[in-house]
Amino acid sequence: MDTENIDSNGFRENVGIILFNSENKLLFASRIGKKGWQFPQGGIHISENPEKAMYRELYEEIGLEESDVTIIDKTKEWLKYRLPDQYIRKDSKTYCIGQKQIWFLLRLNCDEAKISLQKSDNPEFEYYQWVPYWKPVSKVIFFKRQVYNAVLAEFSRSIFKDKIPDRPKWWPGHWKKDCERDPQKTNNNIN
Repeated sequence: MDTENIDSNGFRENVGIILFNSENKLLFASRIGKKGWQFPQGGIHISENPEKAMYRELYEEIGLEESDVTIIDKTKEWLKYRLPDQYIRKDSKTYCIGQKQIWFLLRLNCDEAKISLQKSDNPEFEYYQWVPYWKPVSKVIFFKRQVYNAVLAEFSRSIFKDKIPDRPKWWPGHWKKDCERDPQKTNNNIN
């Protein structure tokens, strides 16, 4: 039975998780096989709503349960990215051109030692680290940068209130155009 939820435009429904600790650092994980760094994320099954999918992915990818975190915020709309042609699976029964994501901002409530990357039969991550707020935008694969920028911008006040960290000095000038334009051009409300 197919559990993937792909809309009529070819976007797979997905949840993303940004977990922060008591120092306001973000959990960022290295994919197995040196396939890059990303936040935990995963598909929403047909039988799930975004919150249920988020808790399932939270456990499968980093071993945490609902009682280990507090939901601080969630994106107001779907954030979308298109896959470059070389990443589209041509041999798949279902045609997926990208992801549309609901993101959750979670505060870690338990000891960090409870994090485990080995809860799934097919672990996604080899290791993780706690990183400064804007760092993930520079380390994620290029086609996810706009979404990462958008979600971090949306969640920044939920973590920092009025003391939002400045963009780092390494923030390239051309990202002003590439990352900071509105990624919502084709977004739909989640309600």
